[in-house]
Amino acid sequence: MAINWYVLRTKPNKETLVWQQAEIRGLEAYFPQLPANPVNPRARKQKPFFPGYLFVRADIEQLGLSAFQYMPYTHGLVCFGGEPASVPESFIHSLQRRVHELKQNESSLIDGYKKGDQVWILNGPLSGYDAVFDIHWSGQERVRVLLNMLNNRRVPVEINVGLISKAPA
Repeated sequence: MAINWYVLRTKPNKETLVWQQAEIRGLEAYFPQLPANPVNPRARKQKPFFPGYLFVRADIEQLGLSAFQYMPYTHGLVCFGGEPASVPESFIHSLQRRVHELKQNESSLIDGYKKGDQVWILNGPLSGYDAVFDIHWSGQERVRVLLNMLNNRRVPVEINVGLISKAPA
């Protein structure tokens, strides 16, 4: 009897329904979500960390693959070579910690910037460039910065807020 974590693929925007179904069937399920600040007040207040996927803990030998293949709103377990791919317990724990950290830090990421602040781009193809913080759009993790180019020309660039940091004063 080997109980492992597996990745269950869902149909688009059906993660919550599948998560609820798994819980009702007595399966341990983990559906990592982050807070969202939607423009539309009727929109979801949470967004999936992995859209289209969630994690389930089960004994596949006892349940069988068909329990997941025929579950409504799913495409079944993620498999490689016809075998369901198990996820290490340590990965689930580190993912839970990371999601918790992101939830704690999410508001402070954006709240710390105001228009005109000098910022550094930390990662990605623009890593190492300096820029000026311009705007944050409500309900998104992306911000617009003005990238300092040659001849003091500033080019607007949209970037994930997690890729920037305030420049030292």
